[in-house]
Amino acid sequence: MRNTGKFNGRKILVVGLARSGIACANLLFDLGAEVSVTDDKDDPAIRDNAKKLKSGRVKLELGKHTKEFVKGNDLLIISPGVTNNAPCVVWAQELNIPVISEIEFAWMLCPGEIIAVTGSNGKTTVTTLIGRILEKAGKRVFVCGNIGNPFSGEVEKIREGDFVSLEVSSFQLERIKDFKPKVAVMLNFTPNHLDRHLDMQEYLDAKKRIFMNQDASDFLIINSEDPVLVKVAKETSSKVVIFKRSESLNPNQAAVLAVGEILGVEKDLAKEVLLEFKGLEHRMELVSEIRGVKFINDSKATTVESAIWAFKDINTRVIFIAGGRHKEVDYRPIRPLVKEKAREVILIGEASPIIKEALSGCTVISEVGSLDEAVKRASLSASPGDTVLFSPMCSSFDMFTNYEERGKAFKKAVSKLKGI
Repeated sequence: MRNTGKFNGRKILVVGLARSGIACANLLFDLGAEVSVTDDKDDPAIRDNAKKLKSGRVKLELGKHTKEFVKGNDLLIISPGVTNNAPCVVWAQELNIPVISEIEFAWMLCPGEIIAVTGSNGKTTVTTLIGRILEKAGKRVFVCGNIGNPFSGEVEKIREGDFVSLEVSSFQLERIKDFKPKVAVMLNFTPNHLDRHLDMQEYLDAKKRIFMNQDASDFLIINSEDPVLVKVAKETSSKVVIFKRSESLNPNQAAVLAVGEILGVEKDLAKEVLLEFKGLEHRMELVSEIRGVKFINDSKATTVESAIWAFKDINTRVIFIAGGRHKEVDYRPIRPLVKEKAREVILIGEASPIIKEALSGCTVISEVGSLDEAVKRASLSASPGDTVLFSPMCSSFDMFTNYEERGKAFKKAVSKLKGI
């Protein structure tokens, strides 16, 4: 690692005790920092996370945030879920304490070359595939970030000459300062996270930060079919590379090939990886086929556009399960596909009444109290040859910790059907 002495002896507060917070706190402890951690939740899951901290000397504040706990620190490092108007961030600003994101912290230590991937949809798939083509080409690569493995949890293993395929969200980019990827990938830009960002412009401004520190030696890869990104690319100082879909390549695959070309990966080798790729858990994952009905877990689909992609990928009648925490987006763009393909829409979670109103008149719409109930109803409504599609269009936080937990709950509910 580089800059390892930068944190020795400094008082640093980590805000958030999920995966990135744990990794960040443990690494800071190894670097000789005086570490504190605060989380406004205090439940069995958070207490289990607290047990994963390396040292009993880490100061903990659970179930609340207090200004006294923020005072006296030299730096705040925040998890992606912490907003700019969160009390800890506001207090830090009042006290002139710098605030950075976990990816900024890890970047300061990272000696490897970073390929950072952002976009409203497709980030996880593209980040994974970039890792796989580099691995196939004999490179040492780490796949991390918003994809599940925190960057700060991997950075100790990364050496000069290694590569990092890093998924980054708008939340993480909001609090970068000097973060500078060698290759920045912007896949697309569509309405998302408007429960967090004030409006689409603020959301776009956060995304644009991915290239704000790049120079002429770096690369920005953008989607030729996205007019917003084509316009944004004029603001960068880096080399702009445009990718486009074709008959044989979807946009995600085209983006991966563009990255591979920049990094010297043979095109045929990269295409071989794309052909071998069977998809990711929780992203258009075939869970089971029961009595002629397919059950698809698309829990990663937290946007309307992701669900539209899923509908277009299915050639049968659909029983559509959706819902969760509303992200202040418009669900009406999926109406034509629901009207054309959906035998029934089954809604769960906080967003149910909003989605019901947006899709009214398209097909039969039901609201149920749990994902288990939704799966049972879907199995009763479906006929042989149909597909039950769980593609929520919403975040998971009303009922689940994250989309992975939600997807596993769907799979568990489907497995129970086999005994019926």
